[in-house]
Amino acid sequence: MSSLFYADDLADRDGGALVTVDGREAHHAAVNRLRVGEQILLGDGRGTLADASVEAVSPTSVSFRIGDPRRQERPTPEIWLAQALAKGDRDELAIQAATEVGVSGVIPLQAARSISRWSGPKVEKGVTRWTSIVREASKQAIRAWVPEVTAPLPPADLVADGDAVLVLDPRADVRLADAVRTVPDSTRRIVLAVGPEGGFTPEELTRLEDAGAVLVVLGDTVLRTSTAGPAAIAVTNVALGRW
Repeated sequence: MSSLFYADDLADRDGGALVTVDGREAHHAAVNRLRVGEQILLGDGRGTLADASVEAVSPTSVSFRIGDPRRQERPTPEIWLAQALAKGDRDELAIQAATEVGVSGVIPLQAARSISRWSGPKVEKGVTRWTSIVREASKQAIRAWVPEVTAPLPPADLVADGDAVLVLDPRADVRLADAVRTVPDSTRRIVLAVGPEGGFTPEELTRLEDAGAVLVVLGDTVLRTSTAGPAAIAVTNVALGRW
């Protein structure tokens, strides 16, 4: 199955129903040059999937005849990426690749050393932009669930009950894979925190540790902020036995 399209109301449809999409999904179809009779996968981005065939194509809409919808549950524990805002498009590259390797959610971090800053109207614009990035990356990766994008947080507010927060720090003594293997079974989310260029400040690391976060090292080299998160997610997937 090479193409995935999203229809928000898929979960409410029965097998054999005709589902029509428009807007950006129709544009996606045009880019992929869909033809009547082609077999694709339809989802709602919230765990529902259905095999579908293309019934009609126009410049503004595409109609699909769906098979019986099926449900795919979210993994437990979920893997989240707390990505510090970074200059250029490095933070966007990070969340795009993180989506492809299976992240369940993304938290924008307003770190002290972040050159990029979201404030005022930039907050809504930034969240909307990241939401669009993870949605498109989810389609490319054929994912049943589109990752959630939260409002931005400072690192000090990152630790929440039921979460295991693992903060990437090249000076840490604990290996990421070892930390993941010792996460309690009751853990709701594993949150991997990645700092901006220059990393987290000592004060931020102290606050995170005091709140219950664990500082971990990914490997023997220091990765860019754009690659550290996706690499950490890959290691976490292996340590959890998912890969």
